[in-house]
Amino acid sequence: MELDREPSGAEGFVLAGGRSTRMGQDKARLPLAGRSLLELALDKLRALPLAAAPRIAGTHSDHAGVVADLHPGCGPLSGIEAALAASTQPLNVFLPVDMPLLPPPFLLWMLRRAQTTGALATVGRINGLPQPLCAVYHKHLLGHITGSLLAGEYKVMPVVTAAARAGSIDLFDVERVSSTLPFDFSPLPLYRWFHNCNTPEDMAGIENALVLSQ
Repeated sequence: MELDREPSGAEGFVLAGGRSTRMGQDKARLPLAGRSLLELALDKLRALPLAAAPRIAGTHSDHAGVVADLHPGCGPLSGIEAALAASTQPLNVFLPVDMPLLPPPFLLWMLRRAQTTGALATVGRINGLPQPLCAVYHKHLLGHITGSLLAGEYKVMPVVTAAARAGSIDLFDVERVSSTLPFDFSPLPLYRWFHNCNTPEDMAGIENALVLSQ
């Protein structure tokens, strides 16, 4: 799927540095509808009008464009740090590798929203739960994120919220926005877009949903 190609001043990164302990194997390599979760995530970002090919924040050395953690073992916040450090653009779209049902047009909508608001962080909530790994972050957050990691603070949402106070954070409810600006990006219900594949049970039965989400 190719979306609006108007230049965006943005780069895109797949967060794929987890240990996949609950899955029992590297979930980035798990097949779904003939593709790995990693390739599905990269394809979603490839559909966006990015300034460069999307890259991987993680440890998959067999893929081109891998950005290694600057502070290994510190969770996804370290992947976000490494991506922002490597980025040449102000805005950066992040997508976790284990969210295969998210429709690409929603990522584009979120990127355009970030361009409009000028927020340092653009993060959606679904059922009241923030989704900070599926977000748009400004490169200006890098210094605060690095400082937080060095201080032993690894939880993404608290760090991002604190970092954005000097500018702004756009924390929006997906359901509320959809009620005023209906999203026709996918026939799946909104909560299904953010389905995480963390366990074998999470992977069961989602192939049909993936076909609908494309």
